[in-house]
Amino acid sequence: MKLVICGKGGSGKSTVSALMAQEMASRGEKVLVIDTDESNFGLYKQLGLPQPKDFMESLGGKRGLGERLRKFMKSEGKEKLSILQDFSLADIPEEMIVGEDGIRLVAIGKIHDYGEGCACPMGALAREFIEKLKADGMHVIVDTDAGIEHFGRGVEAGCDRIVVVVDPSYESVQLSEKISEMAAKIGKPVFFVLSRMNQDAAELESLVDREKVIGRVPFDRDVFKACLKGERVPRVEEMKEILDRLLADIEPRAEGLRVSSHLRNAEL
Repeated sequence: MKLVICGKGGSGKSTVSALMAQEMASRGEKVLVIDTDESNFGLYKQLGLPQPKDFMESLGGKRGLGERLRKFMKSEGKEKLSILQDFSLADIPEEMIVGEDGIRLVAIGKIHDYGEGCACPMGALAREFIEKLKADGMHVIVDTDAGIEHFGRGVEAGCDRIVVVVDPSYESVQLSEKISEMAAKIGKPVFFVLSRMNQDAAELESLVDREKVIGRVPFDRDVFKACLKGERVPRVEEMKEILDRLLADIEPRAEGLRVSSHLRNAEL
């Protein structure tokens, strides 16, 4: 299964991606996390892994990919843009992938220098990577960049399901609605995970499409501290139910959600 994790900046996408990967791995599942956010460098820290080299470098870097894109654009559709052939995990260069404890991580590419140009080549590569990767029984978690630009790039074309991380903010609620609209047009099921929940944020559930909600991740001091220090995030109990609902494809119903008892560390 290929899952795309998206939402507004700061909503907790990377944290949810890391927590989800940990829960999957704890069940003996094989997990590949794909970092498609060219601006955020923290995901590998949250997974407790070393920083991987940019996968883009195995294909000539941004310059090499940029030349392919320019050639495609000049052809005015006469040539088909094809960066990758169908491939499996074993085909990824060893130096471009890191992992341990059942979790592997690949980073498509990052912005490293001033004036190096836009992220369009990375977006094109991310789309093809997700679409042409043969999952072969493993779960694939795609941590996207903030907002919905990746929808414009077609990154979601190769995924099976879309998970929207919604935090207690007006912008996040509005974005969840927009993502739902866009996902419906490409026939992809959408699920909501409510993040940074505490008693003050309880109203959030009434502001979103409750039928899409599959769980809540409460504000947790230990998770907060780990993110602040750049350490591996500790597992949270709520992710078990979220994953059960997601993998079992249970129709999410707000009234069926378990009221969290994990607020022992929450900021109330």
